[in-house]
Amino acid sequence: MKPVKISERNIMFTEPMGKEYDLNIGLILGSKHNFIIDTGLGSGSVKPVIDYIDNKKPIIVVNTHCHYDHIWGNFIFKDSIIIGHPLCRELQDKHWDGVVKDFADQIDGEVHKCLVNTTFEGRLNFPEDNITIFTSIGHSGDDISVFDAVDKVLYAGDNIGDTEDDIIPWISTDLETFQKLLELYKKYDFHYCISGHNKPQTKDVITRMEAALPVAWEKQQKEKQGAV
Repeated sequence: MKPVKISERNIMFTEPMGKEYDLNIGLILGSKHNFIIDTGLGSGSVKPVIDYIDNKKPIIVVNTHCHYDHIWGNFIFKDSIIIGHPLCRELQDKHWDGVVKDFADQIDGEVHKCLVNTTFEGRLNFPEDNITIFTSIGHSGDDISVFDAVDKVLYAGDNIGDTEDDIIPWISTDLETFQKLLELYKKYDFHYCISGHNKPQTKDVITRMEAALPVAWEKQQKEKQGAV
């Protein structure tokens, strides 16, 4: 997994995931804690992150949402705080075994069931680190994001599309909810945005997403109708 230094205390770790896009894990080296944003496809995904950390500060893990490629390395941090939306924990518990079976060919290292152990809705602040974790429903219905106010880096999970050509992710909620999400992101003064699969973005990604949303939404609705 390749580390890319986004700013002084923000590092993005990337590994290939399929032919079309990559998988990203984020690390914030805070003043009091190390924050790991998502845990990838298993122990192999998070090992480079752990190896990179050269201090003994407590680790706080964030699951941006419940999808398997963001949570399978959780068990490595079973004795740490693992933060997620309440629905994230519920969906993890409900679908874990079935998803591991269905996507076993994507496991990187070892995987053992380990759920979010700290849930919240709204905002969760870590003032010593200047980190805010907040509810940001858009892609999957259990989404949360992380904002580093020191280096002005936003972690958006899969609320950003997987590639430049598909900058709008698959929306499992609804159009109004996703529009509200984009308005919420505008309130944060970020220089860079790290997502689950795409390359790092600048703040103009929100403007580009607003422009792309109507066509992408219509296309997704047609695909949903075709699947019925």
